[in-house]
Amino acid sequence: MKISRRKFLQWTAASAAALGLSKFDLERLDNVVLAAGTKAPVIWLQGAACSGCSISLLNSIKETTIDDFLLNKVDMRYHHNLMTAAGDLAISSIDETAYDHNGEFILVIEGGVPTADNGVYCVLTERDGQPWTMLDAVNELGSKAKYVINVGTCAAFGGVPAAGPNPTGIKRIDEEILNGKTRNPIINLPGCPTHPNTIMKTLIDLLLNGIPKLDGENRPEMVYKDKVHNNCPYKSKDNALQLGDKGCYSSLGCMGQKTPYNCPQRKWNNEVNWCVEAGHGCIGCAEKSFPKSPFYKFG
Repeated sequence: MKISRRKFLQWTAASAAALGLSKFDLERLDNVVLAAGTKAPVIWLQGAACSGCSISLLNSIKETTIDDFLLNKVDMRYHHNLMTAAGDLAISSIDETAYDHNGEFILVIEGGVPTADNGVYCVLTERDGQPWTMLDAVNELGSKAKYVINVGTCAAFGGVPAAGPNPTGIKRIDEEILNGKTRNPIINLPGCPTHPNTIMKTLIDLLLNGIPKLDGENRPEMVYKDKVHNNCPYKSKDNALQLGDKGCYSSLGCMGQKTPYNCPQRKWNNEVNWCVEAGHGCIGCAEKSFPKSPFYKFG
């Protein structure tokens, strides 16, 4: 049976995607960029957050480095922590990208979006002497982007800045602020922070294959299909009496039985370790109820 080169690439790409981020993905993306003569423009906005997901992004990843990814795979047009430009020059890159690449760019949102008092509690810059808030930016850019990705639990579900009493009025982006306003389903990548490979893999999947299969909370099913507890090496061990013991932490408040994430398989810091194996229970950072108090149960 003869198959076309296009069909062959589609089949092999699907096989590689099932295995996670790989050199094959990156090499194929190189070919796409070379053929198109351009890289996908990305606008990364930061709202009410600690920049933890940006710091996670900067950690080296298994198959490539962050500088190679940002310089050769995508075109990061705006990220105020990473770009050298500042002030009006930096903001102008947002306007130019939204105008020149309307319907083509990727909008990444990190952090919650305050809505109280017209969003004045998170101001990005000024326009015509008036505050241009994170809420303004998300509303303006969300409808123009080809894809919108909420990186981190704060962007996906509200997270820490939305914790009670939520005085700045943080709301969910996918269900409230941009509900029905985007060209494609909004993708949620919860985590505090989100794993760098999850961010990279999602961007690469979008560029090569389009929207990945999502679950009921608009999370990529490949990453968030299993509960942490299901793959925890301590799940069959006796309950630990204190943190640091080699045992199951469920009786001490571990949220692994409720939290969907792939920490046990992927680990952190280039597969060195992860929370539970380091002697601490899962705090459920990728769960939509995070942060849920108390984190610990003693006595």
